[in-house]
Amino acid sequence: MTDILLPTTVVGSYPQPDWLVDRDVLARNLVPRVRMREMWRVPETVLEQAQDDATLLAIRDMERAGIDIITDGEIRRESYSNRFALALDGVDIDNPARTMGRAGKETLVPRVVGPIRRNRPVEVRDVEFLVANTSHRTKITLPGPFTLSQQASDEFYKDEVAMALDYAAALNEEAHDLRRAGVDIIQFDEPWMQARPDAASRFGVKVLNRALEGLEGNTVVHLCFGYAAVVKDKPSGYSFLPQLADCTAAQISIEAAQPKLDLGILESLPGKTIMLGVIDLGAEEVETPEVVAERIRAALQYVPPERLVVAPDCGMKYLPRARAFGKLKAMAEGAALVRRELQG
Repeated sequence: MTDILLPTTVVGSYPQPDWLVDRDVLARNLVPRVRMREMWRVPETVLEQAQDDATLLAIRDMERAGIDIITDGEIRRESYSNRFALALDGVDIDNPARTMGRAGKETLVPRVVGPIRRNRPVEVRDVEFLVANTSHRTKITLPGPFTLSQQASDEFYKDEVAMALDYAAALNEEAHDLRRAGVDIIQFDEPWMQARPDAASRFGVKVLNRALEGLEGNTVVHLCFGYAAVVKDKPSGYSFLPQLADCTAAQISIEAAQPKLDLGILESLPGKTIMLGVIDLGAEEVETPEVVAERIRAALQYVPPERLVVAPDCGMKYLPRARAFGKLKAMAEGAALVRRELQG
């Protein structure tokens, strides 16, 4: 934890500039599990340099908005998960399978055809670039092992737990390298725990804890109902959340603004720091700082301020950049209002 009361952060992603990605391609397709090369406007030969430049813009936007804990905006990623998922051994990315996605539509996913193994660092350079370009505390995100296991077609293990545990081992190796690269906070994204609660109840926490094994410092697990651009109607309660009291992550990240979550559920996570979504990414209007402050005060009925981190509901990837910046600025100002109240 940072020593700032009610620190602000982002879940992970920030809008990629229109000169870098074709947002129409992004919007027309489901969240990609395999490569989506056609979304990039920049040739492969200069893509990394362009992504570096866009990452700097994202970092500076977060800093200007007043955010305390900065990410790289996930600018280099086609989705939150496929950058890591497609870098592993044992995965056939050229001949994808078709399966039912989280939104109830058929989607392409990688086929697992051999043992899942990590053969190289995937996001270490991302962390090095981030740490070198901000003086703020930093956070990097990884897809969680349960979610990765649900976004692939198992044609090798024939055992969903064994496959998820190998994903977890690969993630654990990556996370230790990311920590050594200097990042302050590591977050695992596990939205599929909410989407498939029965399977998550059987082995979700087990594989998550394997991914977290031996990690010192601050760790987060993020659950959500899906991007606001994809999922319009959200339930007011989680199908899988209290079970995370048994995970070893220090923080639990949830969305609460758009679904108007019953915050009483926070009492089921004693001892965990809550990273609370207070920005509705489905609303076109930019919240006022006062609206944000009210959402924070509502959470303080159930969680002490020392255990509350302020964030948007989910990743901001699909928002127009100006709207995303405005919402982050309002979030930082709203948190500052409540912070002043608490500090007298």
